[in-house]
Amino acid sequence: MADSLHKGKKSSESISKSIHDHADGGYAITDEPVTVDQNYISWLREHPSALSSFSRMINEAKGKQIVVFLDYDGTLSPIVSDPDSAFMSDQMRAAVRDVSSCFPTAIISGRSRQKVYEFIKLEGLYYSGSHGMDTIGPALKTNSYDKGYQQRSFDNEGNELMVFQPAQDFLPAIKKILTEVTKRTQNIPGVAIEDNKFCVSVHYRHVKDEDYGRLEKEVKSMLANYADFHMTNGKMVMEIRPSIKWNKGDALKYLLEALGFRESGDVFPIYIGDDRTDEDAFKVLRERGEGYPILVSATPRDTAALYSLHGPSEVQSFLTRLSRWGFDNADTAHHK
Repeated sequence: MADSLHKGKKSSESISKSIHDHADGGYAITDEPVTVDQNYISWLREHPSALSSFSRMINEAKGKQIVVFLDYDGTLSPIVSDPDSAFMSDQMRAAVRDVSSCFPTAIISGRSRQKVYEFIKLEGLYYSGSHGMDTIGPALKTNSYDKGYQQRSFDNEGNELMVFQPAQDFLPAIKKILTEVTKRTQNIPGVAIEDNKFCVSVHYRHVKDEDYGRLEKEVKSMLANYADFHMTNGKMVMEIRPSIKWNKGDALKYLLEALGFRESGDVFPIYIGDDRTDEDAFKVLRERGEGYPILVSATPRDTAALYSLHGPSEVQSFLTRLSRWGFDNADTAHHK
């Protein structure tokens, strides 16, 4: 799979012309051609736009508590060549702030929890970093999780929160991996190592094709010495993660339980994400038979999501529309 990902690295992702007629908002990569992709249009019939399906969504959500879950990279910010420069726009930040003032809102990212908070810089949200392995959320109303991995915290307004870190026991090994993978790859040009606390990201967007095989070999050779870890692939990145049964879907379930909706039919979760790691969360919503799993993609892809958005600009439009509906229906909509 990694080989096929790498081979796709040379061919630029074609950006299909959006048939939703929404402004791109400056997120398009300007040196790539804009073409009408018939395959994408066909794919949209199976994964219709969440914008054009908005009225139907609201009808399904009536009488239920809407809860919003958002990925960060590629969803709230564009994918950029430098991971440290994946800044969200002021307009997107306002859209996230407004929707969080209407509905409980959580960010679930592969980034470390602190790093994604520094990008977003908004209070009143719940943050889950390291693919859900480091979550700060509401104090649990019901508790089926190991208390040994939970600790109490408080926000700036004195509200009680809970920090849940199910991979806590792996921290010493992760520090060793970070040191070793940095040393092993230091002579491969273009490699960027990112410490995401409970996982280590090896970015290879700037690695030459002829060097990729050596990089992959070094990472796999190192992992052979760490039986409790495994590697997954994202967008131009290898993720080294603890081998525990925990992913973004588990983080979603944890937060829903924390909000009091473990087995409830009174909740309407909306999850928006663009990466393969978000598929775990989409599957949870499909299994629960409730809510809106939304994939952010400009190209056709196999996905468990039922709906789609073309890119971050459409995510912003969707969140803005959702918050306006929340404000306009404050007397009847469920709020946090």
